[in-house]
Amino acid sequence: MDRKERRKIIEMRVGARITVKGVVQGVGFRPFIHRLAVAHNLAGWVLNSSGGVVIEVEGEEKTIERFHSQIARLAPPLAVVEATGIDFHASQNLDGFRVKRSLSRNGEFVLVSPDIGTCGDCLKELFDSHDRRHEYPFINCTNCGPRFSIIKGLPYDRDRTTMEKFRMCSLCTKEYEDISHRRYHAEPNACPDCGPEVRLKTNGAKPEENPRGKEAVERSIELLKAGKIIAVKGLGGYHLACDARNVRAVRELRGRKYREDKPFALMAPDVEAIKEFCEVGREEEKLLLSAGRPIVLLRKKEDCGIAEDVAPGHKYLGVMLPYTPLHHLFFEGGKLQVLVMTSGNVSDEPIVYRDEEAPARLEGIADHFLPHNRDIHIRCDDSVTRVWQGEEMLLRRSRGYVPSPLKISPPFRKQVLACGAELKNTFCLTRDDYAFLSHHIGDLENMETFTSFREGIEHFKRLFHIQPELIACDMHPEYLSTKYAKELFERKGNLELVQVQHHHAHVAGCMVENGIEEKVIGVAFDGAGYGRDGTIWGGEFLVADFKDFQRRAHFRYVPMPGGEMTIKEPWRMVVSYLYQIYGDDCLETEFIKGKDKNKCRVLVNMLKQSLNCPLTSSVGRLFDTVSSLLGIRDKINYEGQAAVELEMIAGEESKVPDEVYGYEVREGENNTLLIDPHSIIMGATDDLKKKLPSSLISAKFHHTMARIVGEVCGSIRRESGLDKVVLSGGVFQNMFLLESVFRLLRAAGFKVFTHHKVPPNDGGISLGQAVVADRIAEE
Repeated sequence: MDRKERRKIIEMRVGARITVKGVVQGVGFRPFIHRLAVAHNLAGWVLNSSGGVVIEVEGEEKTIERFHSQIARLAPPLAVVEATGIDFHASQNLDGFRVKRSLSRNGEFVLVSPDIGTCGDCLKELFDSHDRRHEYPFINCTNCGPRFSIIKGLPYDRDRTTMEKFRMCSLCTKEYEDISHRRYHAEPNACPDCGPEVRLKTNGAKPEENPRGKEAVERSIELLKAGKIIAVKGLGGYHLACDARNVRAVRELRGRKYREDKPFALMAPDVEAIKEFCEVGREEEKLLLSAGRPIVLLRKKEDCGIAEDVAPGHKYLGVMLPYTPLHHLFFEGGKLQVLVMTSGNVSDEPIVYRDEEAPARLEGIADHFLPHNRDIHIRCDDSVTRVWQGEEMLLRRSRGYVPSPLKISPPFRKQVLACGAELKNTFCLTRDDYAFLSHHIGDLENMETFTSFREGIEHFKRLFHIQPELIACDMHPEYLSTKYAKELFERKGNLELVQVQHHHAHVAGCMVENGIEEKVIGVAFDGAGYGRDGTIWGGEFLVADFKDFQRRAHFRYVPMPGGEMTIKEPWRMVVSYLYQIYGDDCLETEFIKGKDKNKCRVLVNMLKQSLNCPLTSSVGRLFDTVSSLLGIRDKINYEGQAAVELEMIAGEESKVPDEVYGYEVREGENNTLLIDPHSIIMGATDDLKKKLPSSLISAKFHHTMARIVGEVCGSIRRESGLDKVVLSGGVFQNMFLLESVFRLLRAAGFKVFTHHKVPPNDGGISLGQAVVADRIAEE
């Protein structure tokens, strides 16, 4: 090549700065860029920054454009490329292509990958007797392993994770620095010689008697087979594990955990094993095998062999597949068949995740402990999901999903902190067009959970460089989340505070995940939410957009004798309804005879005097009433139990909604429709007198509730012209009701929207709060 041709090539060479945003750190993105650049014969470099990935390339302009177009299309499997930008400039005569050190700039942030289940390549090595990581419980690579639960800060480098205390050996370092290796810059990279290890601890045993490593795993398997309960440290916290087919072990776990009826989650080795005791459809199989490895609710088979105490009174089991190498080792070679894997906590407390607190909090439950010395920076429960209408419907959004944000359009005007509700709490932080919905925090009813709530908020603020300008919360003055928001508002003089009505937040959350901007008919059914009139709402029909709502219909108010005690003791609502219908004669009805008559008499006196009898329009309490009336559940041991068991007993006759109970829809105050369910209760009592089966009464009740939704939505459409209906609130976790309502509304020509990405229960409240507060603040 002569000098003239060489000069022509140099003159054709240009440079380009490419920025990539999305989930592009900790997922093998830089090695991918390196390979792609070399394949295109481009010079330059790539680095992680606190704002994403920055690439500098030089070459022919057409080649650079082709390289740029392939970044999103050929990205690694765990990467999520949300946006790329390219700016051409003059060549700087760069040579070769290399990976530079990470760069941190104030105010920039990058998306963080959730924790990811063990990939196929790592599993092959795990069970390869010739591999140096054979049966090593912490095997991982850039395509799998811990992320969110170990990250302390960004950019995502080892010294900003809980792996910083483990110094890599020479072999691991060689992999980590090899651009062609799948463990290149895999921050949790480790092996038996240099990484974390498990250790089996037995209550009362001396430290030298506790086995480590492979011996600890093998001994744990033997103990589980023998019916023992083991506290196993996982990715986001401790699980309590036992043999799910061992009736005595499951019953013992339930008794020790003070968890009388709430279902336990299960773990099985593979989909084929799950099919032995549950029905698994194609979409459910996809969810089970997805990278997030959630708990999936599946219909259980008759005589499935699983101990009845795993999920008493349920037709469904919550099942997940192994998602850590340790889990896979438990099941390897058929050593174990199916395990209970329930959250490591005492009921109503948050999951245990710190090693120093595990013995004190779990010693009375677990016979043995299997911890490891890789710290968990942020606790994270398992996610719970199911399939409905061929799509995923999340019930608890946590491990494997968080902290992936939801994309919101139009973008948020301000950075918002939304504090969520009291039960099933999540918080939400926003920035630009992202809503960072937190992992499941739990019920804010004790100091441990409230501390977790506060720590989680601070962690998300640091991670995504968010400084809230606006704080949103519920209207209920006694919610700890509301008190936190008000205290923060008073302490920080530069914050705005917006209190969002509970059911408006429910509807708004469903609207935003479905991309709806215009007004809708919002149906919000749940157990309780503080209303604008100071009563307890829960059976609401709203005409709503993001900025405001009108209450267009609701269920008739009914007193709650004893206030919140009615939630835990549904029989109280039976007395309340029967008193509204029969007056003092309710005490002589056969439906009171099975209750404690003296206690019922006390309640009647309370009702007469309106003493500690707050009013509620709650559909949740109506479901509880029917459940107790049928003798299913007078007292509950977990939230929603009475309604859940009412749904579970509905027979196959429920498929044909020919019969419904009577009800009345009439004009109420303030131009609203009032739904009076007293005829429903009277109809159910008449059927009980006829000794009709409870399964039929339950079915009729569900179809009656669906008929009410259809009629009221029809009335609102005739007045408003609206044909979009949004269904939200914890009651719509009831698949029987949801199917019936959806089918009826669709047949009537409505466009019906439900939750899929965000829970319909109070776990989705914070997203709705954030959007409503931001839209209100723009005024």
